Amino acid sequence: MAQEQTILRAPELRVTQWIDAQGNKLDTPIKLADYKGRFKVIYGFQHWCPGCHSVGLPSLKKMVEALEGNDNVVFLAIQTVFEGASKNTFYKIVETQKEYGLAIPFGHDDGSQNGESRSSTMTDFQTGGTPWFIFIDKHDNIVFADFHLNTEAAIEFLKKR
Repeated sequence: MAQEQTILRAPELRVTQWIDAQGNKLDTPIKLADYKGRFKVIYGFQHWCPGCHSVGLPSLKKMVEALEGNDNVVFLAIQTVFEGASKNTFYKIVETQKEYGLAIPFGHDDGSQNGESRSSTMTDFQTGGTPWFIFIDKHDNIVFADFHLNTEAAIEFLKKR
């Protein structure tokens, strides 16, 4: 008999500070509900994280470029601050977005907007640090959440969405 797999529904984002794909501050927070019926990739990072710069952000850039023009997949980057809040500031997301030429929305989540001392995204999605990738299917189920990502396999997977 096949073992039943637990399906985890993606919680709604509680991130309140965002910039759009061009680096402009948004007045209204981005919500997963804004992308209903689309596959969503969330990349969690911290500006000062060496692994985010050496592995995570280059992987994200490669995926974004490979899926350019595919309206079925949405990419969001969120600075999920759990340490170094004085260094991993809102302004660092603008810097990171420009440095990697990533024309996707970036959010800043240090938890303070929700009265918490660490990223609400990390708490809600039970992530284990940075860099971290979360894949959410068209039905808002979490289908992947991990630190390790095979970029080429992820691109092939996403192309089929």
